[in-house]
Amino acid sequence: MTVSDSSKLSDNLSWPQQSLRKVIKTVADLRLAIILLLTIALFSISGTVIEQGETLTFYQENYPENPALFGFLTWQVILILGLNHVYTTWWFLSLLVLFGTSLTACTFTRQFPALKAARHWNFYQQPRQFEKLALSTELEISELAPIIPILEKKGYKIFQENQAIYARKGIIGKIGPIVVHAAMLIILGGAIWGALTGFFAQEMVPSGAAFKVNNIIEAGPLSAPQIPKDWGILVNRFWIDYTPDGNIDQFYSDLSVINEQGEELERKTIYVNQPLRYHGVTFYQTNWGIAGVKVQVNNSPIFNIPAAPLNTNGQGKIWGTWIPTKPDLSEGVSLLTRDLQGTMMVYDTKGNLYGAVRPGMAININGVTLKIHELIGSTGLQIKADPGIPFVYSGFGLLMIGVIMSYLSHSQIWVLKEGEHCYFGGKTNRAQVSFERELLGVVDELNSAKN
Repeated sequence: MTVSDSSKLSDNLSWPQQSLRKVIKTVADLRLAIILLLTIALFSISGTVIEQGETLTFYQENYPENPALFGFLTWQVILILGLNHVYTTWWFLSLLVLFGTSLTACTFTRQFPALKAARHWNFYQQPRQFEKLALSTELEISELAPIIPILEKKGYKIFQENQAIYARKGIIGKIGPIVVHAAMLIILGGAIWGALTGFFAQEMVPSGAAFKVNNIIEAGPLSAPQIPKDWGILVNRFWIDYTPDGNIDQFYSDLSVINEQGEELERKTIYVNQPLRYHGVTFYQTNWGIAGVKVQVNNSPIFNIPAAPLNTNGQGKIWGTWIPTKPDLSEGVSLLTRDLQGTMMVYDTKGNLYGAVRPGMAININGVTLKIHELIGSTGLQIKADPGIPFVYSGFGLLMIGVIMSYLSHSQIWVLKEGEHCYFGGKTNRAQVSFERELLGVVDELNSAKN
């Protein structure tokens, strides 16, 4: 088709068809795809730098209006733009959709036509056509038959028409970009599906307590079926292993999945990087705390006193509680501890340090005998469901395959016998030096066979 023919065809199109063609051409533009990809990468980075899913107080404390971070980034800007949940905002999902549309348009307008053209038999019928090739020469052979087995041995697929030969190999290299585009579309689709149907929650649960997922921090508009309703989690036990110098080595949670009747459905001990997965919901071990202490005053029943974290201005973690020593609550003692190793500091009503106790020990204070039975630890669990993850992982696997396929050279060779002359040449889309050596090898083999 000539340029004039294309112009006539374009003139025959209706206005809506012409507009659609212009839109497709714009969307399929490589420059637009690059800009979209860089924009998505930029906002993805912001989602890793700016803490996601925190409370309003957290953002107000860490991103104040005066002084604003970088001169403009305040908690108000973060909340207005949705930078506290970047990956589920409408504009970020719109960027993903637009980028996916660009990839799809590029695939159908460029990659498929390129593959179709590469599959066509393309015989050279004129000697002047070989002048356009960077690698071409004349062969001193009287017939085409000797060249065919040499090219077949090098992996070429041969097509012959009278005195013309067309040979190609590496057509898979033309399929590679299409596979890459398909993989990226699968990744984008998985990310969008995960944002729409997934949820993210956090729970701080005392050892021995059961819970259902309620503290939802982020949830997609279609996430309701993913949130557990007919089963929950029982924290059988939480404990911490310490190093000889007193630092935390690892913390563990023994979890059971239980139904509404309390029957155990599954059980696993989790720790950092070893979560529990059940029905598409993943429970990660991320934090710990001290929920309370079991105490006894004189011969009273053992009762649980809740503990709370104290503000230390960044000087480490300390939990404290107040234990009454008189029935009318007019007197009591304060108990402070840093960890679950067991040592607790006891302070009297005047705030003076009275002594230290460990679980199982008793201390006489304010005229009573106070016995500490147990420190109750609490496990911090991060709970996440993302139905898009299998698609994302599959897409990344396919992407690696597509990239490897794209690195394979697509090589083409033409041969034309015209009278006493035999023209020989070829081209490739990459690995030019290797291809040149291959062509020289073909020529050398022909010359050796002739001699």
